[in-house]
Amino acid sequence: MNLRILVGVCGFPSRLGELEKVLDAVEVQKTFYNPPRVETAERWRKQAPGLTFTVKAWQLITHPASSPTYRKLPKAIREGLDPSEVGFFRPTRRVMEALEKTMEIARALDARVVVFQTPASFRQKEENLRNMFAFFRNADREGRIFGWEPRGDWSPEVVRRVCEELGLVHIVDPFKGEHLHGDIAYFRLHGIGGYRYKYGEEELRSLAQKVKGIGKDSYVMFNNTEMLDDAVRFRKILLMRSPS
Repeated sequence: MNLRILVGVCGFPSRLGELEKVLDAVEVQKTFYNPPRVETAERWRKQAPGLTFTVKAWQLITHPASSPTYRKLPKAIREGLDPSEVGFFRPTRRVMEALEKTMEIARALDARVVVFQTPASFRQKEENLRNMFAFFRNADREGRIFGWEPRGDWSPEVVRRVCEELGLVHIVDPFKGEHLHGDIAYFRLHGIGGYRYKYGEEELRSLAQKVKGIGKDSYVMFNNTEMLDDAVRFRKILLMRSPS
C-alpha cells in the first residue's frame, strides 16, 4: 500500500508560490483569528494550485471570549460579542455562523481538513461534551474531514471515544501523544518544550518512522519558529526513505 504523507506548515512563513516548490500542504491560520474574505482565499488557491490546503476553525467556535487570541479580532467584532454566545461549541446562532464562515473559506480553498483546536480551559466535563456532540452531529461537513486537537487533561480513552462516535480525526503532536483515531492521521508539531524550537535530524528521522508505522495517509504540519526549514528537512528525509 502506498501511503500518502503530506508535509506542511501552519501559517504562511513564506510566499505561497515559494512554499508550493518545497512543501505539500499549508494549514491556514487566519481562519482561526479572523477569517479572510472569500476573494482572498480564492486568490491563495490560484497562487499555489499544487498545495493542499487545510483550515483551522474560527476561534468563535472553540475558544471563550476571554482568550487572548480574541485580541486579533477587529474591534467592531470583538466589542459586539456576548461572551455567553461564543466558544466551547456552545449551541448558539453565533457559533453556527462562525462554522459557516469557516466552511465558506474551506470551500474557496478546496480544503480537505478542518482543524478544531480546543484550549486547555475546555475541560473534560459533561456540559462541554454535550455541546461538542450536538455541534458535530448537526454540522454539515460537506464531504470534508473534521479533526479535533484537544489541549489540557483529557483522558486518551475519552478522546478516542469522542472521535469514534463523532467521526473525528484525532489531531496530536506526535512528540507529546499518540494518534488515537481517524481514517487519516493529522499531526501538528509545536516544538519540544515550546514554540521556539528547531528539530534535530534524529528527531525528524524518528518522526518519519513513527508516521510510516501508523500505516495511514497522514498530514505532518509544523507549527514552530523553524517550521519551514524543519518541514523541508523532514520532507527530504521521507523522500530519501521512499524513493519513487
